[in-house]
Amino acid sequence: MERRDLYDENRQLLNKTIEKGEKIPTGCFILVVMAFIENQEGKYLVQKRSELKGGEWSFTGGHPKHGESSLDGVKTEVLEELGIISENPVLFKSIRGEDAFCDMYAIKQDIYLSSIVKQDEEVSDVMFCTKEEIDKLFEEGKFKKGHYMMFQEYLKYKKENNI
Repeated sequence: MERRDLYDENRQLLNKTIEKGEKIPTGCFILVVMAFIENQEGKYLVQKRSELKGGEWSFTGGHPKHGESSLDGVKTEVLEELGIISENPVLFKSIRGEDAFCDMYAIKQDIYLSSIVKQDEEVSDVMFCTKEEIDKLFEEGKFKKGHYMMFQEYLKYKKENNI
């Protein structure tokens, strides 16, 4: 079974772990990572979650495993879910939620859809979308809300940094 590290409210690593799916103890936090992969055309790689995971469109993300750093965790998630080695993920924002710290990474990388090897338990489809296409998927209720909200943070980061 997959283990996750626990952190305190100041993001200090505790000497505690939980199993994947186990309830997060009160006062403890886990780590979540999110990858926004953008190609040179300014399109974003999105993935349709498997029906087991809700079937919505989303971005690549997950939870680092016990002992993994945030950066290693985002690289692992991209590799596991898409079969892609991510090039130079850049941490652009970290937020603290109710029971998790979420690190958001920007990845500028050209990827051929034909080179993607989907992890079937997690991902049923992949495609590149413009911002407007992602907006439309969200408006139609087909895009995971939390991921869409984090995407807005990515767009804000890009605007503030003229990227």
